[in-house]
Amino acid sequence: MNRSILVIYRPAAGRYTAQLRSVVEAATDLGVQPVVLLPTGWEEAPEVAGLPRYHADLDDTAAVRAVIDTICAEHGIERIFPLFEGDVLPASRSRRDHSIPGLIPDQALNFRDKNVMHRRAEELGVRVARSCRPDTVNAVAEFAAEVGYPVVIKPYAGWACGDTYRVDSREDLDRVWEAMGDDRHEYRVEEFVRGTEFHVDSLFQNGEVVFEQLSQYTYSVLEYLDEPGGTISRKHGLSPREQRILELNAVVLRGFGLSTGVVHAEFFLPDDDGDVVFGEAGARAGGGSIVPAIEAGRGINLAGEWCRLELDPDHRPPARLGPEIGTEYLSSPKYGRITAITTPEELIALDTVLDADVWKSVGDVLAPPTASNDVLGWYVCEGTDFEDVRARFKTVRDTFHVTTEQA
Repeated sequence: MNRSILVIYRPAAGRYTAQLRSVVEAATDLGVQPVVLLPTGWEEAPEVAGLPRYHADLDDTAAVRAVIDTICAEHGIERIFPLFEGDVLPASRSRRDHSIPGLIPDQALNFRDKNVMHRRAEELGVRVARSCRPDTVNAVAEFAAEVGYPVVIKPYAGWACGDTYRVDSREDLDRVWEAMGDDRHEYRVEEFVRGTEFHVDSLFQNGEVVFEQLSQYTYSVLEYLDEPGGTISRKHGLSPREQRILELNAVVLRGFGLSTGVVHAEFFLPDDDGDVVFGEAGARAGGGSIVPAIEAGRGINLAGEWCRLELDPDHRPPARLGPEIGTEYLSSPKYGRITAITTPEELIALDTVLDADVWKSVGDVLAPPTASNDVLGWYVCEGTDFEDVRARFKTVRDTFHVTTEQA
């Protein structure tokens, strides 16, 4: 059999297209055949034309494993690359089934189950938010009385803040409890950490950090309904507390069992000047526009570099340092059918804007967002420092316009 890799790819809204292409390019450069596993129903995906491809209900783990059994019987699969958060655990089970290197379930659960990841982080000596199980509404109320409102109720295996609630009062709690319905066993409750939120996007090879970038959110991720989502790199002049985030990131990821791979992890610097608080970590490249922002600012595609690190033991990411880079989601308070919308070309024509993508077009219908990545697109710009980049965000926001009519 020829050397092959398997990419699990969901062609939804173009979010993972650039990652797929970068993995395919990296594998092809190294003489390895990419094979693609697509969701059932995606018979036509132009970006996978000419590649061996299979289909499965990607939300059915048993179906995924059965199809991967067939793929492994027909191809010499050396590695499996899940690009989407929800595919990390099924991929790990198939790795175990076929003795393929990479995260296996015991390790992958550290990156998928927030109950598991927080307990493991505590075992590693890393501070986490206090939490409780939502066994009863009174248990949550007692926890809130202990730590103080607000508290956060979230799925223990969720992503992009979907079905995540900030609860500010007992009245809020009663409303959210009703919304959770019979699924409370799928949730966890955490104290709300007051502070500045950061993320670290890193690449590991054989347990060593070979690339890392610290970035700071310009908003609270839980408040995506009220604020545009922005993040700005912190490459220069890190404070001791920011450097501490990078140190703890390495401790956590090694302790979670990562050898070679890519991780997007989140941390908080609390307002009380206490030690860094670990939020969560996903064993995949950052979502939204984080990958194109790092590509524009550092010159590497995280997904493609992950592939090269897995297949070439001598590879090192050829990242540059460059200026500070910021990226922000494009959003609009208007709902209804789009009649006009600013194009990516118009945004890229602005000074310091390096890249942009608009996921919506005339004729699409806009509804209120239900997750932090439920947006219209993104852009990337550069600046001299954090405040300079944030000021440039406003210029782009003022340029981006959407008009709608009642749908």
